[in-house]
Amino acid sequence: MVDAAASFDGIRLAATEASSRALPRDQAGLSISVVSAAGLPAYAEFCRTALFAPAQSAAWILNWATQVRPDVVLAMLSVDDMPVFSLALEVTQSGPFRIARFMSDRHANGNFAAADADWLAKADMPAIRSVLSAIAKARPDIDLVALERLLPDLDGIANPLALLPHFASPNLSLAVDLIGGFDALLSRASGKRKRKKHRSQTRKFEVVGSHRRIAAGTMDEVNRLLDAFFEMKEFRFRKMGIANVFGDDQVRAFFRVLFTEALAEDKPSFMLHGLEVAGKLRAITGSSRCGKRLICEFGAIAEDDLGHTSPGDFLFFDNILEACETGFEVYDFSVGDEPYKRLWCDIETQHFEVLVPLTLKGRMLALGLRQAARLKAFIKNSPLIWKLTKMLRRKAAGQRSAAPAEDDN
Repeated sequence: MVDAAASFDGIRLAATEASSRALPRDQAGLSISVVSAAGLPAYAEFCRTALFAPAQSAAWILNWATQVRPDVVLAMLSVDDMPVFSLALEVTQSGPFRIARFMSDRHANGNFAAADADWLAKADMPAIRSVLSAIAKARPDIDLVALERLLPDLDGIANPLALLPHFASPNLSLAVDLIGGFDALLSRASGKRKRKKHRSQTRKFEVVGSHRRIAAGTMDEVNRLLDAFFEMKEFRFRKMGIANVFGDDQVRAFFRVLFTEALAEDKPSFMLHGLEVAGKLRAITGSSRCGKRLICEFGAIAEDDLGHTSPGDFLFFDNILEACETGFEVYDFSVGDEPYKRLWCDIETQHFEVLVPLTLKGRMLALGLRQAARLKAFIKNSPLIWKLTKMLRRKAAGQRSAAPAEDDN
């Protein structure tokens, strides 16, 4: 790991020397464009053949831009006029600072910017730095480029942004290896206990009524599952004393369109599942497809009379079983280390973060964010301190404005 602010002087120097359209002579054939939302169609076209994580897909980016209408910055690196790498960012105001981040901020996890597979094999730091330099020149109002929760690799292909100075994200990402099938998974993950619990939960559900797992296949089902999810999250975040990142109407509209449009795909990129017991939705998950990996982007449970039966665990059991049956090789619980994930997971992924200051203010902010990440990692890696922190936060709920939401999917 290296100092996140170390690249400051080099980036600023390059920004004053390089055109936003062309790179230095030693990189002949390469060019960069930095545009606003007008470049979205070109980005979508690039994604037809590029590699990317779900939150950098054309569907995610275009729908976020349409529903939320952020200040869009699209930087595209091309070789002989053929695009090979792109950063799709939004600029937000944080106090006196203007920060460029991946679109949708905390909703975007496991990030991997769109890139050409052949180019990734030969990506180098000068090319990546030049993209950031072009952003600095085109948008001198941006203080910091903050690229957070980055995947170290995508299907074994290294993330080119790891060439830049970076540091570990404070939150782990947990997943489970599905190769070999569901029986093989259970054989190494307390399978006998899991099956017994699943049968016990089934009997408890049958006492109050019928139960079924729903895979949203229509717009009405998408809306019904999302309505239930938003309600569950609203209650959960209020109880925890943190801000509801799903509370904004524009954010909710984004997810409605994202999951509805995916229904038209042969293999939907985004999927919703729910557990209904006695006519009421008790657990919801929203997932994305990324190659052979099924990613749980978010989940929630109803904290009601059946909350003690762990409906979320029941739904995860069925989701993972179906993922095995349909050929997925990894079930990814995404960012956040929680006990219910540990019941399944045998893969830990350490995301990383890149902070590139473009101004003196940005350099100061980067240092502050780096220290904040270290403190957050220390707290979360200390079970007693983390438990105390959550307890104090719950007690403070309702006595002050909600704190920023933690990674909680």
